[in-house]
Amino acid sequence: MNKVEKNSKNVCGDHLPRNIDFEGYIRPDGSVGVRNHVLVIPTVVCSAHVAEKISCSVNGSTCIVHQHGCAQAGEDLERTFKILSGFGKNPNVASVLIVALGCEAISCEKLADEISKSGKPVETLIIQEEKGLKEVIEKGINIVRKLVEEASHLKREKVDLSGLIVAVECGGSDWTSGLASNPAVGYAMDLIVDNGGRIVFSETTEIIGGERILAKRCINDKVREKLLKIVSRVIERARCEGIDLIGTNPAPGNIKGGLSTIEEKSLGAILKSGSKTIIDVLEYGEEIPSKSGCYFMDTPGQDVESICGMVAGGAQLVVFTTGLGTPTGNPIVPVIKVTGNLDTFKKMPDIIDIYLEIIEEKETIEEAGRRIFGKILEVASGVKTCSEINGNKEFAIFRTGYTY
Repeated sequence: MNKVEKNSKNVCGDHLPRNIDFEGYIRPDGSVGVRNHVLVIPTVVCSAHVAEKISCSVNGSTCIVHQHGCAQAGEDLERTFKILSGFGKNPNVASVLIVALGCEAISCEKLADEISKSGKPVETLIIQEEKGLKEVIEKGINIVRKLVEEASHLKREKVDLSGLIVAVECGGSDWTSGLASNPAVGYAMDLIVDNGGRIVFSETTEIIGGERILAKRCINDKVREKLLKIVSRVIERARCEGIDLIGTNPAPGNIKGGLSTIEEKSLGAILKSGSKTIIDVLEYGEEIPSKSGCYFMDTPGQDVESICGMVAGGAQLVVFTTGLGTPTGNPIVPVIKVTGNLDTFKKMPDIIDIYLEIIEEKETIEEAGRRIFGKILEVASGVKTCSEINGNKEFAIFRTGYTY
């Protein structure tokens, strides 16, 4: 059992803490960050290298590297803007430097204006308006150093769970996922909602076969219809393209791990969302409402794209179940890895934050769920996850169109 696991096991014991809160950074718009990043955002693939060079030169900053922002149109361009601005507005970000080329489809000024609505400092740097690559990188480094210095003066304050949005994800699922890690995480998500927090789950392709079960949890007919509509939309899109979803879900690794059908995978996957009422169904990257409860977001089953949609919507922390193991992280949010597979934990202890002993019958689902809940409070208050320690910063946007 690794050090992270030992620390997390004694947080709650058999009972919940008397004071269920965490220490976070209160932002100008009233949202609460569990991290205090200075974020460097390239508007376009052409400025990504410069943005990354700037960020790598300044401790305390992070960068999102992507391949988009130019030769896009319509809904596809709007989605890229939504995700980039959503990352900038996320409560885990203290301030932002936007690095633009100067001739791309994504407007640097509009992106800065949108992020500025959150009340945080936003600076811009346009490569084509400077005097050479060396000079623009040096200028960017000086800007980020100033922002990091300003952010360093911000202090954590005690807040209740109404300020926390937890995203849940599963990747590299196997036979233990539906029996151990997903139901235990679902129990922890119910505790988050019971104590005033918000949770969001996603992966539309991975609720196919279980959508009728989720529909019964929807708060009203309108939300129920939205849920069933997005599932039908995904199935129809695949059908029109002549694609059999069975070819991608379950994935080859899932099948090797003991999952035989998309329905079997879905019935296990939906357990991670808990049992609470689904308040609303959101489009990809849509801002998560302020009302406490459970939300579903329409995303693909691809882990990185799915997580990025929920983070753009405002989630500050991710709980990620895995049976086969994956090091996936995120540039601005901590990702807690949970497994119920002992072999996976033994092979990859440096990427797993919590190993659950449910299969061995050494703890119940409820006991494991309380332990996960305790770990969430720890991480929200500043304890680093394995993905953060390892430097995993995967970022990807779910695109809807062609590059022109």
